[in-house]
Amino acid sequence: MEFILQPWPWYVSGPLIAVVMLSLTYFGKFFGMSSNLRTLCAIGGADKFSDFFKFDLKSQRWNLVVVAGVILGGYLGYHHLRYDTPLALSLEVVQDLEAKGFTEVGAHLVPKELFGTQVLNTPKGWAILIIGGFLVGFGARYAGGCTSGHAISGLSNLQLPSLIAVIGFFIGGLVMTYFIFPQLF
Repeated sequence: MEFILQPWPWYVSGPLIAVVMLSLTYFGKFFGMSSNLRTLCAIGGADKFSDFFKFDLKSQRWNLVVVAGVILGGYLGYHHLRYDTPLALSLEVVQDLEAKGFTEVGAHLVPKELFGTQVLNTPKGWAILIIGGFLVGFGARYAGGCTSGHAISGLSNLQLPSLIAVIGFFIGGLVMTYFIFPQLF
């Protein structure tokens, strides 16, 4: 019998996320990647430049375990659990993306024209990276957390600010997809 690697179905990954969220809630912790970044910046000495990074680092040690898990999970996912089956895209989507200059449409989950290292060889690529990074960082700080924190942790705790933030994330994603992205490519 041949082992065929496929993405985890929702009925496996969903309950696993629920177990993690229940564990964090039990221990009085909140999930979110922006809080992990804050911890890493504070360890790096950012507290000398901004009061935002002045807090009890020992109480946030668990964030480093989350960061290590994300790095390890990303490595294992890319090198050992990758699902290389081409994406099933409609002919209209393939033609539209090819007209915009994308090659190998559907061959990879993320297009190399947006996420490959060659993006760093152009001023346009650097501008998108810097402006996008600033907007994501500003948005996460302004919203009081990142998309993962609000969408997973905040919504599971029935927090109204998280619901409002998630609605804003979706509106921002739609604006990007339908109005800004077509202007960039």
